[in-house]
Parts: sequence; structure tokens; C-alpha cells
Amino acid sequence: MVSILSSFESRLMQLENSIIPVHKQTENLQRLQENVDKTLSCMDHVISYYHVAKDTDKIIREGPTGRLDEYLACIAKIQKAVEYFQDNNPDSPELNLVKARFEKGKESLEAEFRGLLTRYSKPVPPILILDAIGVDEELEVQEEVTLEHLPEAVLQDIIIISGWLVEYGRNQGQGQRVHRVRMRGAPRTRRGPTPVHRHRSSEKRRPSPSMRFYSSTILYDFMNVYFQIRSNQLDRSIKGLKEHFRKSSASSGILYSPAVQTKRKDTPTKKAPKRPVYIPGTIRKAQNLLKQYSQHGLDGKKGGANLTPLEGHDYDLRVKHLNDALSEKHGASAGKDDVLDIEIDSYIHCISAFVKLAQSEYALLSEIIPEHHQKKTFDSLIQEALDNLMLEGDNIVSAARKAILRHDYSAVLTIFPILRHLKQTKPDFDTTLQGTAASTKNKLPTLITSMETTGAKALEEFADSIKNDPDKEYNMPKDGTVHELTSNAILFLQQLLDFQETAGAMLASQVLGDTYNIPLDPRETSSSASSYSSEFSRRLLSTYICKVLGNLQLNLLSKSKVYEDQALSAIFLHNNYNYILKSLEKSELIQLVAVTNKKVESSYRELIQQQIQVYQRSWYKVTEHLTDRNMPAFQPGTKLKDKERQAIKDKFKGFNDGLEELCKIQKGWAIPDKEQRDFIRQAQRKVVSEAYKAFLQRYANISFTKNPEKYHKYRPDDVEDMIERLFDTSA
Repeated sequence: MVSILSSFESRLMQLENSIIPVHKQTENLQRLQENVDKTLSCMDHVISYYHVAKDTDKIIREGPTGRLDEYLACIAKIQKAVEYFQDNNPDSPELNLVKARFEKGKESLEAEFRGLLTRYSKPVPPILILDAIGVDEELEVQEEVTLEHLPEAVLQDIIIISGWLVEYGRNQGQGQRVHRVRMRGAPRTRRGPTPVHRHRSSEKRRPSPSMRFYSSTILYDFMNVYFQIRSNQLDRSIKGLKEHFRKSSASSGILYSPAVQTKRKDTPTKKAPKRPVYIPGTIRKAQNLLKQYSQHGLDGKKGGANLTPLEGHDYDLRVKHLNDALSEKHGASAGKDDVLDIEIDSYIHCISAFVKLAQSEYALLSEIIPEHHQKKTFDSLIQEALDNLMLEGDNIVSAARKAILRHDYSAVLTIFPILRHLKQTKPDFDTTLQGTAASTKNKLPTLITSMETTGAKALEEFADSIKNDPDKEYNMPKDGTVHELTSNAILFLQQLLDFQETAGAMLASQVLGDTYNIPLDPRETSSSASSYSSEFSRRLLSTYICKVLGNLQLNLLSKSKVYEDQALSAIFLHNNYNYILKSLEKSELIQLVAVTNKKVESSYRELIQQQIQVYQRSWYKVTEHLTDRNMPAFQPGTKLKDKERQAIKDKFKGFNDGLEELCKIQKGWAIPDKEQRDFIRQAQRKVVSEAYKAFLQRYANISFTKNPEKYHKYRPDDVEDMIERLFDTSA
């Protein structure tokens, strides 16, 4: 058994000694084969680099248009060739060749970036802009209006090119080799750097800290191209909106696009209607009348001739004259006023459009520009459009200041709707410009401050002008009707109702509380006008209105002394006080004035009643002839002495002459308010008629003349009819 095992072991050893050398030889042969294969592969790989320039020449020369993925693949091959020659043969002429080819490719990509932006960047149509800025204010169920600046496919190409330029700039700035940029749809590998930009639906990636070392030349070249092209389109979009308003100048009211109107038809629920941003025409009418007053352009005409009486007044006979006067005075300037309406409305909408467009531009920019440079690029992009808007606002302020120097205080009405809109838009403005330079963010607040200062100055000077308006006889209404100064002052104040908060802020911004002796709450004291509470601003505006009304009352008292007839002076003051009171009552002015003057209504009623009493005293010279003063008692049938008969005759004659004279004079006077006119007539008719009837009854049976019809000229009914025709030129 042992011998068998020993024999078997001996044989195994012989077999092993014969197989192991064969195995080692085979292994060596296999290794040699692998080395040969690898060498051949490396040789093929190296040789391929020498053919890259030739293989990619056609595609590089034709450019990336329409074949961006294929073009970037060629660029990647060239990048690899550059890396190879830099590492292995830096003195090779092939290195210069592939470098030149790469530079050509880079320039073509930059040109494609510029070309795509230039070809597909178009101004946003005005209709679409109006949809974007109007829909959120009108509809409860909002359908967001998306501003698509670039087609989706074009945008993706721009994002890819931008990503390539960013990576190239970063690597150049770091002095590293150029790496490949992942093509659209290609899987990521660890060899190449991760692109900064992805599709808009992809998750955003925070940039590497190394981005701050970008090559400024490479990066800023394409970012400058981007902001210059997009800045031009932003400015053109806003200018296009202005032109749209200019071409639509024949239309009235705020312009809405047909698209929004179509949407509204299918929208059953709406928000409560807001006060319009701006009401064209209303301010213009105020400006027309105020300009007449401020420039004293009455040309000797009656002050009441150009006034529209209050509702309920008897003005049928004056309507034709009123229309003719308005046509004569304002016909030539109506076109300019319409243009002014459109310019104001256009500017207001352009401010809103700028915010919407800027927000949209930033959303687009954030997909193309590296995050670290987005704010700076955005700041540069919006400068031209923003500067143009601010310049236009400065021109409005400058025009208002010049108008104030000419005492044309109606110019401040132009500022009110613009200032209110600027302040309403400021929160969105600040949010949109967040992260931009301080000089950029301060442009709108500077314009707002300038407008508030100019507006406050105009308000103060207007109040002073009301007080100091000169008393000129030719400027006074001959019939004692409402003076143009009164109507202009009330009309101006009524315009403030639509801009209470704005006007109050104007006054508060100048810290005019000391001027009006209004104590400042410590919580309301601040260098910023916006810090003033709305209640304080309301009190300040109320006090300002009271000041204007007080100045107006003092001036009217002074003007009334121009009349030689005290009764006409009383009618003049009565008409003006009544006009002021009715105007206050028919608007919200009465509530606003009551904030600081609770008795304003009773005060004006008392003034009106006082003037009625002064007017009624003008009839004393008529009714005194109907009294028994200095007359003896007469018995019926008693023969009168000549002196007594003459005294009775003088009584009748004095009454007749006085009545005729007074009715002739006062028939040409005016009391526009029908209610007041009827009240004064009725009161006077009652007093005179009763006294006249008693007078006739007293001397009915007394024979004092052979011609009684000579002295008894009027029956009581005739006297009443004559008084009823007072204040009526057509009677």
C-alpha cells in the first residue's frame, strides 16, 4: 500500500514539473498579446488627435446653428486634443492647429449666443403688457399672463452655450485645462466639471466658490452682450407701450387690451371695483378752470358765466351761453389736454410695466447668467429703461415747478395720480430691485420725494393765492353770482378727495404740522414721510382745507366791498357761501373738514342767513312808505287837509317808485340755487304783500285824490308777481 502511494506521488510531481513551465510560458504570451493590443489602441488614440483638426474642420467652419449638440461634441474632441498635446508634445505644430481650431469654435459659440439673442429677442407687445399689469387688479380668479421672451428651444440652446462659456471662463481663470461641457441629454461623468446651468425644471445648484475666479474677459464679454441686447428690448417694450397709448389718444378712460376683456366675459366673480388709478378728463377740466383763474384770463366777463351750477339749479337759460363760452375758451386747447391725459396715463402704466418686465427679465436672466453675477448683470440691464422713466418723471416735476412759478397751480394735479401710483408701486419696485446698487434703488424714492416737495409747495402757494387774489372790479360778476375764485378753489379741493392719502403725505413730508399748529404724536415723528400715520395725514389735509376755506372767506369779504350796493354785496356773499356749503355737502369734503372743524356746516348756514338779512334790509326803503310813521289817524269820510292828502300821495308814490326801481335792479341779479332763490322771494313777497295789503286797507275809504289810479298803480297780486320775477333776467 505504501509503495503504491509513493509511486502515485512521484508521478504527480513529474506531471507538475512538466505543466508549470508550459503554463508560465502561456501566461507570458498572453501578457505580450495584451501589451501589443494596448499599444495599438494607444497608437490609434494618439493618431486620432492628429486628425481632430481635419475631422472637425467642416463643422467648426459651418458653425453651431441648428446643430449645437454635434458642434459641442466637436469642441469636446478639440479640447481633448489640446490637453493631449499640452501634456505630451507642447512644441508640436499640431498643438497650435487645434488651439486655433478651438478659438474659432469658441468665437463661433459666442457669435451664436449673440445671434440667438439678437434674432429672437423681440419687444413685448403692448397688449400683452397691459394684460400682465391689468389682470391681477381686475379678476378674482386670475389667469397668470406669462411673458415668454424666447422660444423654449432657443432658450435651451442659449443656456447650454452660456454654461459652456461659464465653464471655459472658470477654467481659464484657474489656469487649468479646458474641460468638456456635458451635452444635452448626455450622462454625467466624473471627468468633466458639473455645468452651472440646467433645464429650468431642474433643481438649482449652488455655484462653486471657485466661480469668483472667473476670467473677467471671457465671462464679462458674453454677460455684457446679454445685458446690452436684453436692455435694448426692455427699453423698446416700454417705448412701444407709450406709442400704443399715443396712437390710442382718441379713446377715453384707462386702456384695456382686448385679451383681458375677453377673459372677463367668462369670469363670473370679480373683486369689488377699485378707484381707478387715474381718471382722464376730470383733472383736465379742473386744470382748465384753475388756469383761467391763475392767469386772470376773464377778459372782463362775468365770473358766473363759465360756472356749471349745482344740481337742482335753474340754469336752462344759461346752458347755451355756458356751452358757447366753454367752446370759445377751451376748444383750441382741448387737443393738448387730451394729449396730457394720455401722457399721464401712459407714464403710470409704463411704471407698472417696468416692474412686470423687470421681474420677467430677472427670471430669464437667472437661467442664463451665473448666480454670483446675476444681480450686477440685472442692474446693468434695467439701467437704460429705468433712467428713461426717471428722466420723464423729473421732466414732469420740472414742468410742474415752472407752472407754479407762473402761478398755474393746476399743474400739481398732474403730479397727484403719478405720485399715488409711484407710492403704491414702490413695494414691488423695492422687491424687484433688491440686490442692485444703492444708486439704482434710490432712484424711485428720490423721484417720490421730489414730487412730494413740489406738490406741497404748490398746495401752500395755492392757499396763499386764494387769500391774496386781487380785488378788481372787472373781475367781479355783475349779477352777484358765484365768483370764479370760489368755484376754482372748491374744484381744486374736490380733486384732493381722490388723492387724500397722497396730499396728506405731501404736507406731512414737509413737516407742516407746525405751520398748522397740529401736535405731532411721537410715534408719528420720523424723517421719512411714509412714517406718518394716515390719521395724522388726514388731520393735516383737513386743516389745510380749512385754511383754504378761511382764506377764501376773507378774500370774498374783501371782494364784496367792491360793490357799491350793499344788497348786491350781500347777494354775492350769499351765493358764494351757499355754493361752498352745497359743494362741501355733496362731496366727501364735509367729512374731511369735520375732522378738525365740527361746526363748519352750521357756520356757513349762519353766514348765509346773515347775508339774507342784509339783503332784506334793502327793502326797508320800500316798505317804510307803507307804515303809519309820522301819519295822523284818519276817520273815514273826514275831509283831509292839503298837507295830509299830499302825505298820503307821497306814501303811494314812494312805494311805487321804490318797488319799480328795486325790481328793475334786482331782476338782473342772480341766485343760481333754485331753493335759495325761491326762499328769498317767498320771504320777501310775504313781508311786502302783507304790509301793502294793510296799507291799501287803511286808505281804501279815504279820498285823497281825484285820480286814485295814478297812485294805486298795483294790486297786491301785481306786487307779488313783480317780486316773483326777481333774479330772473328773462322775466
